[in-house]
Amino acid sequence: MRVPLSWLREYVDVAPEATAEDVLASLVSVGFEEEDVHRFEVSGPVVVGQVLEMTGEPQTNGKTVNWCQVDVGEANGGVRGIVCGAHNFGVGDKVVVTLPGAVLPGPFPIAARKTYGHVSDGMIASARELGLGDEHSGILRLADLGIDAPVGSDAVSLLGLDDVAAEINVTPDRGYALSLRGVAREYAHATGSAFRDPGVREWAQLEQPEGGFSVAVVDDAPIRGNVGATEFVARIVRGVDASSPTPPWMIARLVLAGIRSISILVDITNYVMLELGNPIHGYDLDKLTEGITVRRARPGEKLTTLDDQVRALDPEDLLITDGSGPIGLAGVMGGATTEMGSETTNVLIEAAVFDPVTIARTARRHKLPSEASRRFERGVDPLVPFIAARRVADLMVELAGGTLDTETGGALFASYEREAIALPKPFAPALVGVDYADDETAEALTTIGCDVFDAGDHWLVTPPSWRPDLTDKWTLTEEVARIVGLDRVPSVLPTPPSGRGWTPSQKGRRRVANALAAAGLVETPSFPFTTAEQNDLHGSATGEHLPSITLANPLDGHAPSLRRSLVPGLLQVAHRNLSRGLTDLALFELGSVFLPEPGVEYGTDEVPPPAQRPDEATLAALDAALPSQPRHGAVLLAGNRIAKQPEQPAVPIDLADALDVVRVIAAAAGVDLEVAQGERAALHPGRTAVLSVAGREIGYAGELLPQVAADADLNGRVYVAELDLDALLGAAGEPVAAASLSTQTAATQDVSLVVPVEVPAGAVRRALEDGSGALLESLRLVDDYRGQGVPEGTKSLTFALLFRAVDRTLTAAEATAAKLQGVERAAERFGAKIRD
Repeated sequence: MRVPLSWLREYVDVAPEATAEDVLASLVSVGFEEEDVHRFEVSGPVVVGQVLEMTGEPQTNGKTVNWCQVDVGEANGGVRGIVCGAHNFGVGDKVVVTLPGAVLPGPFPIAARKTYGHVSDGMIASARELGLGDEHSGILRLADLGIDAPVGSDAVSLLGLDDVAAEINVTPDRGYALSLRGVAREYAHATGSAFRDPGVREWAQLEQPEGGFSVAVVDDAPIRGNVGATEFVARIVRGVDASSPTPPWMIARLVLAGIRSISILVDITNYVMLELGNPIHGYDLDKLTEGITVRRARPGEKLTTLDDQVRALDPEDLLITDGSGPIGLAGVMGGATTEMGSETTNVLIEAAVFDPVTIARTARRHKLPSEASRRFERGVDPLVPFIAARRVADLMVELAGGTLDTETGGALFASYEREAIALPKPFAPALVGVDYADDETAEALTTIGCDVFDAGDHWLVTPPSWRPDLTDKWTLTEEVARIVGLDRVPSVLPTPPSGRGWTPSQKGRRRVANALAAAGLVETPSFPFTTAEQNDLHGSATGEHLPSITLANPLDGHAPSLRRSLVPGLLQVAHRNLSRGLTDLALFELGSVFLPEPGVEYGTDEVPPPAQRPDEATLAALDAALPSQPRHGAVLLAGNRIAKQPEQPAVPIDLADALDVVRVIAAAAGVDLEVAQGERAALHPGRTAVLSVAGREIGYAGELLPQVAADADLNGRVYVAELDLDALLGAAGEPVAAASLSTQTAATQDVSLVVPVEVPAGAVRRALEDGSGALLESLRLVDDYRGQGVPEGTKSLTFALLFRAVDRTLTAAEATAAKLQGVERAAERFGAKIRD
């Protein structure tokens, strides 16, 4: 929220010498974050001048420039010659002249310089050059602003260019601070200065016409039981002059607040929105048919909004409609058909209170954030619409020459009442750790606008209408700490209990992460959101549809589901890196996946209060409302393992590299991993490995199908692997003590076994291990042959075996006997025969 200081001073006493930085420091003391300071980048002599003479001079380039004699006042050098290329002004007009030594936004320093055959002694400025807007129509004529100032007077103060704005960050729970009214109140809390509330007005001045214009709310599908609109005020102003100039003080304040000046009617609605925090919309009354109805969209309805975009409406969208159909997205943006324009003479003013959830969903659904939706989705003061509508009407009467219609109008108003919150007197001191006196607590709550009733051992606190965020004793305690002073809160580090450290699971995950990083992979955490289609593709072996957890209010409507696999997130990261020229990728992520059971409903509305430990039954109910969330580890490899270099061609990554990374994970976890051929919906047939530990499948590795990689905008071959990290670490069991290195000589043996082609090599390897006994130290597959000399339908697997005894040198006979025992076990299981 940007707060022009001249505007702030209207509602709260700010010392004349106070700077924007001083204001920010005060607001920081009551819990706001400072963002920036905004100024008009105009300095030096900028004065009012009057055009005395003006001669058009055609140039060889086809352009005509004006050689002007401009009176800037005796104190500023009298009459100066200035070259100007604009043509929207004439002799006698008063304009803004920037004299040599002035600096305009850019920065653009002004100096006397020779151009088009003359020495131009200054510059006649446009609104754009002064930083007052993006208008390109030409020179700023003071008459267009309704200004008749003396020649030579200071134009900087005349146009409000000497104002400055302090910008603060407003958190979502403090929407009241998205207004000058709210910020001024907070500044008063911080400094003790007198506050003048612009949202307070005598009810006699706000009397609403009771007839002549119908207003209705028809909401057959409220969201979470909340009706779309609880209040709607319609006031009418007739006979406005839409061509009336917006006063320079209003333009300057709007620009500093981050809103461009458009026209007097639109500027007034934006000004009051910033002033009171209630978004306002104005309609051209003559373009409306019949009355106004607030309702949900119907199937197939469309609306052209003010940005000239045709939007297909959703049944959840809340609409403003008249006899012709939709004329606005309630609380987000108006429609083009009833827009106020230069021909508007009669205006209908709308001030309303809309359901925050409805507005937030509509703005996100249509990707249409606006200043109005930003305020409505945080909650506006339900008692201010009458005041805001009348404030707009008064400004239109004052600045646009209109007349307030006291006979015609409409309003809907729901009774407003808030329940008192019980705040035990010892609660705030105990929670914050500060010994607040009872008077301090009560005074702090009264200061922010609460009604406080002393009920003995507790207070009954009724929050003000503009603070929907105050809902319980915890939020009230936060206000006490903030208003009394956050500097009172002590900084005390808790003493950690002795004898505790990381759990075995935490240690295991850190070992895996460190091992992968040491192997050259980069960890890339990603958001746990994806689509149901990606869950089906990567979260199951066959690609069949599986249940996914869908969020009630997703951050991204295109990714509303919680992930069943880490691979979709890695694919997004890979795409982002490849689009930026990083082609050789080795990525990994460790994180939770969400695996709901078919037919089980998850989620609960019963959330226990904070700052107190739930009982066992509540914890059990919360656990039952959550799906299984095992931790997985996933890897993505793409590009080259070895980059091209002199005398060395590039070596692309292949499946063996992916399996090597998987073995790094297994070694860090302390388990022996079994690799066998398998299938996955997203992976290439024949290039997919199933990973198991002690016969239990815990993951997979393989090459993405070309179409899957292309759908993710990835070129070339891409290899992925994913393991159930919890299961992997759980299979590790107790830590294994390192064995002593034997000094005895090893005996080597080779064996080639013929087995059916469908028998996995890993299964044969396990049979050899089981049968060879304790003397076997290592065993590895060195060849897989299929061809001449081997019967059709079989293959020859050659293994290298290493035998060693701890207490003696083995004889060849002992090693051979052990090997043959392993061959016998393989023969029993698979009919293996030694190849001739």
